[in-house]
Amino acid sequence: MALPITAYASILHRVSGVIVWAALVVLLPLLIFAIQSQDNFNTLSVLFTENFLAQFIVWGLLTALGYYCLGTVKHIIQEFGYCEELTSGCMISRVAIGLGIVLSVGIGVWIWL
Repeated sequence: MALPITAYASILHRVSGVIVWAALVVLLPLLIFAIQSQDNFNTLSVLFTENFLAQFIVWGLLTALGYYCLGTVKHIIQEFGYCEELTSGCMISRVAIGLGIVLSVGIGVWIWL
């Protein structure tokens, strides 16, 4: 049995939230490392500009953060009482997922081009 689009939007929002919070465990030490010296910053800069795996991870994290923000806006709109009916709820879920895909492609273009 297939789930409705609203369920997929909600599940994606929760999963992206877990990814964003888990990423902080790695990103905060990297930030501390980068601000300790210019050499450390340059090392990380080279890593993220020349290593495909590092770029792919950054793309994934930024995509998760972007969808998490979009899903949060969707939930806030619904908390204000808009788009709570089945048809409008499905529409706003499609918009959030669609914008998430567009944002993901845009982030990929920004990183790799």
